[in-house]
Amino acid sequence: MYNSNNMKLESVGILINLRPIGERDSVARIFTYDFGVMCGVMRAGQIARKNRPLVGQMGAVAWNARLDSQLGTFHWEPEKNLSSPIMCRPVLLDMMNSAFALISALVPEREQYKHLYTQTIKLLEQLPTESGDAAYLQWETELLRELGYGLNLGLCGACGTHDDLMYISPRTGRAICKNCGAPYADRLYKMPLDLNTTYKFIERAAATQGTELPFQRRLIMRA
Repeated sequence: MYNSNNMKLESVGILINLRPIGERDSVARIFTYDFGVMCGVMRAGQIARKNRPLVGQMGAVAWNARLDSQLGTFHWEPEKNLSSPIMCRPVLLDMMNSAFALISALVPEREQYKHLYTQTIKLLEQLPTESGDAAYLQWETELLRELGYGLNLGLCGACGTHDDLMYISPRTGRAICKNCGAPYADRLYKMPLDLNTTYKFIERAAATQGTELPFQRRLIMRA
């Protein structure tokens, strides 16, 4: 909901970043359903004993400011901590932190990304399951699509066949069959799609935006 008189925005969201400011407060980034990534101050965020804000929480959020250009303040009502099931599983925790860091770095503030929001909730729900690794790869694929790097791996981008798909074009993100790709094999990515390949596309997206790839994403490659 948008209130033009009081500069108040209300939605639901995921707390994706939290850092201290001063001795009591915190600056937070919340990925919201209605307004995308929002940044604001959480008063007493560092010293709260009840309903303390934690990265990975999902809840209701209200953002208030006198002017639209101001940092503003959050009123945060956590409903569920989606990170709880993976807190003792470092690899899965790295995946969650990587997803949050990529959203913070690559998704413009105050732009609606409802599909990516839904996919992020799905990722957090699936990480603790046996399909957690596959869920993260799927999430990065959706992120790339939202950033304009949609991958089309169902048919050959050169001849249209569905058979012997062996490569991925770094330029178009489309699959290339064995025959069409043979002369350029040293310049193409190999199928099947994996985190090494999505890393390269995400790295390009970061370079296009003039930002560095978050170190949280590189941690996954080391693992």
